Amino acid sequence: MPKRMPITTWRLLATAAATALLAVFLTPVMAQSAPRESRPVYSYEKAIRESVWVDTGLDGDGDGRSDRVAVDIVRPSEPAAQGRKVPVIMDASPYYSCCGRGNESQKKTYDAAGHVVQMPLFYDNYFVPRGYAFVGVDLAGTNRSDGCVDVGGPSDIQSAKAVIDWLNGRARAYTSRTGTTPARATWTNGRTGMIGKSWDGTIANGVAATGVKGLKTIVPISAISSWYDYYFAKGAPLYDSGPDWLSSYVDSPDARARCAAVQQKLVDGAPRTGDWTPLWSARDYVKNASKVRASVFLVHGMQDLNVRTKHFGQWWNALAKNGVERKIWLSQTGHVDPFDYRRGQWVDTLHRWFDHELLGYDNGIDREPMADIERHPDQWVTSTVWPPRGTATTTLRPGQGSQAGVGTLGLRTRTGTESFTDDPQLSETDWAAHIDQSTPGKAGFITAPLSKDLRVSGSSTVTVTVTPTTSTAHLSAVLVDLGPDTIRDYADSGEGITTLTDRTCWGASTTGDSACFKVTQAKKTDVASTVFSRGWADLGHYAPDLKGVPLTPGTAYTITLDLAATDHVVPKGHRLALIVAGTDKDLIDPPSATPTLTVDLSRTAARVPFVGGTAAFALATSGSPAAAPAATTLDGVRAPHTVRRVPGDNL
Repeated sequence: MPKRMPITTWRLLATAAATALLAVFLTPVMAQSAPRESRPVYSYEKAIRESVWVDTGLDGDGDGRSDRVAVDIVRPSEPAAQGRKVPVIMDASPYYSCCGRGNESQKKTYDAAGHVVQMPLFYDNYFVPRGYAFVGVDLAGTNRSDGCVDVGGPSDIQSAKAVIDWLNGRARAYTSRTGTTPARATWTNGRTGMIGKSWDGTIANGVAATGVKGLKTIVPISAISSWYDYYFAKGAPLYDSGPDWLSSYVDSPDARARCAAVQQKLVDGAPRTGDWTPLWSARDYVKNASKVRASVFLVHGMQDLNVRTKHFGQWWNALAKNGVERKIWLSQTGHVDPFDYRRGQWVDTLHRWFDHELLGYDNGIDREPMADIERHPDQWVTSTVWPPRGTATTTLRPGQGSQAGVGTLGLRTRTGTESFTDDPQLSETDWAAHIDQSTPGKAGFITAPLSKDLRVSGSSTVTVTVTPTTSTAHLSAVLVDLGPDTIRDYADSGEGITTLTDRTCWGASTTGDSACFKVTQAKKTDVASTVFSRGWADLGHYAPDLKGVPLTPGTAYTITLDLAATDHVVPKGHRLALIVAGTDKDLIDPPSATPTLTVDLSRTAARVPFVGGTAAFALATSGSPAAAPAATTLDGVRAPHTVRRVPGDNL
């Protein structure tokens, strides 16, 4: 079989061929009139609202019948009447009835005939008048669907994949949950884009990893790429519950009664030991990134402590290896939708992205910078590519300082040891606040004040060799920007935003479905230091197979902690710090013991992706002109600009 051409290459060739044909066959007037933007020319009030039940081909609840998932559709009536077919924007979610979507927790509502009245979020209000259909899928076991929730497993993914198959004529659907009257998607051309935040975006990742035909693009927002990494960090538990609790949380009332067997499988397959099991293999989408055909517009908050940024980092890197067309937005927020921190720019960008990917409009978005990054609240920079050109991993070495636990961080390998005692009452902010003090709960390593800005872009790792005094031990490693700043208050309940009472409108409204949403603004806080990347591990899971073993006190063990992906500039005059400690009280469940751990500095190192690589770090920390890289340390970056908020639907 011939090797598959990378998607980016194929798109470039296809675009070139199409451009050549247009030049030959179109007159100048026709060429100038080619559409560049879809317009709200269709009636939202007269849109067709219907529901179908798609056969998934699975029997997750074991009742002897193939499960059907409920699919609610809002589509413009005019194209079908004119014999034209429309593309689909789809959000497959477990939250449509239990918990709601968006900042205002909107749920689906229905009329007496069972047709959807309110579809959460602005997607249908905005895009249906512009010639798209919007499809909201209830995952198996939720709302009006059969089956059972299996938390990112085959049933979850097949719930959405089967709908794409139906949209493309490859699956069956019916006009009711139990009836036999078929429903056919004759109104669509099958070109589908999936979008969603959190679990919804996770489903988009998982479906894309099946390689299903007809899925043209996905927009995963704060999405999971591997469910093991949601619950554990190399064996260290990040939550006090497993996927069985999450399943119970979103199950419909009747699913709770019929899905006990699935619940038990989730319990048995996800032991609290943090060991890797087949359950996690089935929920690892990264390993199937080579199957992805769709383009990916990825969005994540760099301070998201729910779906931590390791998820986007490893997914992005895997997609890059396989030539997938990509775009990325990185904010300073926590687990927040871009509609609630950059609303006008988000709607405009998403509009142009879908127009390009689903309607084929040459609007230039594919030639714009790949990355938008929030450097300060409401101030954004762009990068031509991400990570920027010239980014290279630099190995940083910790060394002893004049005080115990307050060491140095540089390029030379050092000898000696540092010790700390795990204190589960301390957090990363506690460690950072006492970085210059000899405290028993952490070991800190710091550069001198920087003479130049130093940009970290991508995913770091920290390899440590430690000797514990007990048979179990947890580890944390964090990178810290030591210096004053004003940042989004991601630790606040709003995770970086404040919701106001005024509303702006984004699309058309009906009596039952308003397009007007509450305005938000940045919630800011002044800090003396910023933790910008972090990672954790259970030392007993040092082996590559992620099977935990009891430790032998007094024996040295080596383990590598995967730090969260980020894009952060440590400014001139600030210092960069690496902290190694035990349990982070806010982010890891406490261990069964509180050991003292001794770090072998000669066998400990942080590998950090700096823009400009080792030369940039050397220049920033020593000021030596000879170490300067050939390119600027901010290669490919446009200057920050402040977001201007424009009220109302002016797009």
